[in-house]
Amino acid sequence: MELKINQITQDETIDLVLDTLKIGKQALVFVNTKRSAEKTAEDIAKFLKKSNVNKNEELAKEILNDLGKPTRQCERLAEIVKQGIAFHHAGLTSKQKELIQDNFRNGTVKIICCTPTLASGIDLPAFRTIIKDLKRFGVRGYIYIPVLEYLQMSGRAGRPKYDTEGQSIVVTTTENEQENIKHNYINGEAESIISKLAVEPVLRTYVLSLVASNFVNSREKLVSFFSKTFWAHQYEDMTKIEKIIDKMLHLLEDFDFIETKPNFGRAKMGSSRQSEIGKSDFVSASELNDELRATEIGKRVAQLYIDPLTAHEFITQIKKAEKTPSSFGLLHLISNTLEIRPKLNVKAKEYEEYTSLIVEKEEELLSKEPAEFEEDHDEFMNSIKTAAFFSDWIEEKDDEFLLDKFDVRPGESRAKIDLADWLLYANEELAKLIEKPSFAREVTKLRFRLKYGIKEELLPLVKLREIGRARARRLFNNGIKDTGDVKTADFAKLKFLIGEAAAKSIKEQVGEKVDIEIKPTKRKGQMSLNKFEKV
Repeated sequence: MELKINQITQDETIDLVLDTLKIGKQALVFVNTKRSAEKTAEDIAKFLKKSNVNKNEELAKEILNDLGKPTRQCERLAEIVKQGIAFHHAGLTSKQKELIQDNFRNGTVKIICCTPTLASGIDLPAFRTIIKDLKRFGVRGYIYIPVLEYLQMSGRAGRPKYDTEGQSIVVTTTENEQENIKHNYINGEAESIISKLAVEPVLRTYVLSLVASNFVNSREKLVSFFSKTFWAHQYEDMTKIEKIIDKMLHLLEDFDFIETKPNFGRAKMGSSRQSEIGKSDFVSASELNDELRATEIGKRVAQLYIDPLTAHEFITQIKKAEKTPSSFGLLHLISNTLEIRPKLNVKAKEYEEYTSLIVEKEEELLSKEPAEFEEDHDEFMNSIKTAAFFSDWIEEKDDEFLLDKFDVRPGESRAKIDLADWLLYANEELAKLIEKPSFAREVTKLRFRLKYGIKEELLPLVKLREIGRARARRLFNNGIKDTGDVKTADFAKLKFLIGEAAAKSIKEQVGEKVDIEIKPTKRKGQMSLNKFEKV
């Protein structure tokens, strides 16, 4: 099929968008970075602004006011949605993403410029997908994306619920590139799907979960279970799989997450396996047909659904802690895990800054720095920067500051904060289990600070309903520092600082009854000065 697109601008993508709008359809424009999504959307909106009189003011206002204090990103998005154009990527808040998707479905937003995060699992009325970039920057520079990812993006066009057909268009600059794309993507074979069980952290987690849930209670049953998985089908060599499973069992035994109840009959194994075991006088419990059981702490680790290796590191550091851990020490402990990925990358120009931070915080760090030339040193540096990001958040730095310093947008920061809270909760639970109550208390306090992004001094105030980061700071700076101060504070002052409804709510929470008397005036709905009395 050949399409003729009028060349109105010097930009092929904008011309395709204009043609899409001309035929009364909608499109998704896929690009490879968040910055590119924003710039492409702004370029399209700028062109449309000259003739477009449709102003989506209400939608723009909702997007702008989603955060307490709008960032530049919020302002940019709010401005372009007035033209029916939006960008969409992981840096947006959940509500902003939802608003864009909902308004694309109802036709208010016509074009979304997005990263491949919108390529799967979402059904949208896009007649066209315009794929601007098929390359992405990786460790070896710019490389072509997998065929499967291209198919996912193309598959967003012409969804059965909305259209009888769809068009997927790749923007190219040369004939050579055009032939390459035809050969590799349009006519190419998709890559094979690889089982995630081949990844050790995943396998560790599943082995412990199977034992902890009593789904399997012996090595023989564990091997039998995995022999029926896609991993085994793909791997084909069951002897090697048994060795990998044995390695996992030994590790979990070493961590004291599983134990065995001796049963001196041997498992029914192949002859090669039996002869291998027979070469040694010592036989591991996992190599017999013994009963496998999870310990109490192993069960809790399985319930927390964290990598057993991560849990072991947490437990080790909790046990070793001789003094109350600092907030930075705890934040670094969780930042130095596989679960927190992707960590914030330390750039070459920042190396000295974060090396100095390691020296400054050396006494607080629970996980110690590897030698500079060890392979995991770069990961450690990245974990220090990630901990610094969390630390700035709980020191009440706003979203604009975090974006400027760490290049972390509000949506990404909230996702990282949720991950951090989950890992801190795991620490809290493990500390209780191994009877380290002071450690658990510090973690509990830090979780509150992380949730609200506040300094410790605001903790008494945020425990009140209606009070978040901004209101708590406003109250504190005006001499209202705890619930006792709230109780004695003049209602008129509270009303001025945080608004009438919130002032009434917190007064009632500390045992004050507030009567609001509404007197009719020339301005409908205006309320008189309020009185309050003790219950």
